[in-house]
Amino acid sequence: MTAPPSDPRAAESRAPAGWVVAVLLEPGREAEQARRYFAIGRADRAQAEWVAVDMAISLGLRVAPSPAGGQEPVEALAPLPPVRMRALGLAPGERRDLGERRPRRWLT
Repeated sequence: MTAPPSDPRAAESRAPAGWVVAVLLEPGREAEQARRYFAIGRADRAQAEWVAVDMAISLGLRVAPSPAGGQEPVEALAPLPPVRMRALGLAPGERRDLGERRPRRWLT
């Protein structure tokens, strides 16, 4: 028995069109180390990670230079397929600061 031919559009709809990226911040005088989350509408994972770092720096945040507590300084947490991006209102090429709380809605 042979498998039915797969629909190429189905594979494209699951391919990442964006990423949720976490950036590890340096601890401040009063605060401990924290992560900042970003939604990046770029299909390429490495580009999305760089855009997230650039966003953190433009917000005046200091990105941790090395891993700490088992966490990488920049980590792509979840791919965003086009369907999920549309549902969350993220356009291709758009970038969004999600704050310091873990963005559960974006990660499910």
